[in-house]
Formats: sequence, structure tokens, C-alpha cells
Amino acid sequence: MRRPARRTQRRTVQALMAAAVLALLPAAWVHAAAEDRLRTVADAPSAPVAVVFGAGLWHGRPSPYLAHRLDTAADLYRAGKVRVVLVTGDNGRPEYNEPDAMRAYLRAHGVPGDRIVADYAGFDTWDSCARAKRVFGVDRALLVSQDFHIRRAVALCDAAGMDVYGVGVDARRDMTRYAGSAREILAAGKAVVEAVVRPGPAFLGPREPGVQQALAAAER
Repeated sequence: MRRPARRTQRRTVQALMAAAVLALLPAAWVHAAAEDRLRTVADAPSAPVAVVFGAGLWHGRPSPYLAHRLDTAADLYRAGKVRVVLVTGDNGRPEYNEPDAMRAYLRAHGVPGDRIVADYAGFDTWDSCARAKRVFGVDRALLVSQDFHIRRAVALCDAAGMDVYGVGVDARRDMTRYAGSAREILAAGKAVVEAVVRPGPAFLGPREPGVQQALAAAER
């Protein structure tokens, strides 16, 4: 009677191991897709646009994690690495407006208002990438996000048809970082589907000339 029981246990363990490997494959793809596209502010190549992804508001102002992303974008602008900053975030309800809070923060930290363009329908990473390409006409950009998210952002914006490099922002080793890292493992599966299917964003809308107008202003 012991042999069948042991055989069943062995098969259960093998099935669990196989499931774990399959669950981690999307994360491995995200990691590999962005491996040679990660840079710092110092060694990032020049690009017309920096894309900054939303990361939440606290009492109407950028959360600390979002503020660090915006600080990095301002550093890229001051270093001459980018000429325009596209802030993309959630404005799905009137009382919550990530892009305007991001714009105000950048202006307060030295980025001219006419060099900042807002995308009010960047509801998730894929939407932000797809809209940057299809609505705002961004072909080449530096992406700015925390180190635990930047690889997925690079992989998805590449799948959306953009030539991108990612500038990762260091994150404190607190509960927010650990939660974000765990979430990325789960989000990797969704990212694989989005990269293959390439769905339209939740809200597409007409083409917007804001980025081209801001670049033209930068050349004057």
C-alpha cells in the first residue's frame, strides 16, 4: 500500500514544480526582453521624450514613489537627455488626476510647462505604451519607473512599436517595494498576453499633437 501512496506524492510534487515553472516563465520573458535596455541617468542615450508612468497620489500630490520617478525625469531633462516629458496616468474620475499632479510637480522642479505633455488615460502600463505610440506619435523614448516595474514597461512599450530604453529608479526596501515586486510576477502573465495580442487601450481617442508641438517649441 505504501508504493501507490509514494507514487501519488511524487506526482503531486512534480505537478506543483511544473506549475511553478510555468508560472515563472512570463516573468523570465519580461526580464530577458528588457535585459539590454536598462540605463541610468548618466549613461542613458538621448531621446526626444521621457515617459513617466503614474504611481498614485497622496492627498492630491504625487506619492513618494511617483515623486522619485518625476525627480528622475527632471534630471534627464536638465542633463539634456530628453526635450519633452510625457506624463501618463489615471484621470478616470474628476477627483483623481495623476497627470495634472505630475505636471505641477515637474514645473515646480524646473521643467518648463510647454515641455510637459499629459496623457489622462494611462490606466495601466500597456495603455500608457499603446497611447504613447498610437495617440501621441512617440517612436523613441526613455521610460522612467521604479526598478521593479521598469522591465515590464520596456517590454510592453517595445511590443507597442517604440524604440525605448528604461531608466530605473531605486526604491527603498519597504513594504511598498516588496508588494510591487510580488505584483510584477503576477502582472508578467498579463504582459505576455498584451505583447502577443496587442489590444487597443481602454480609451484610444483621436491623435493628439501635444508631443510634436512641445518638440517644435524646444527647437525654437
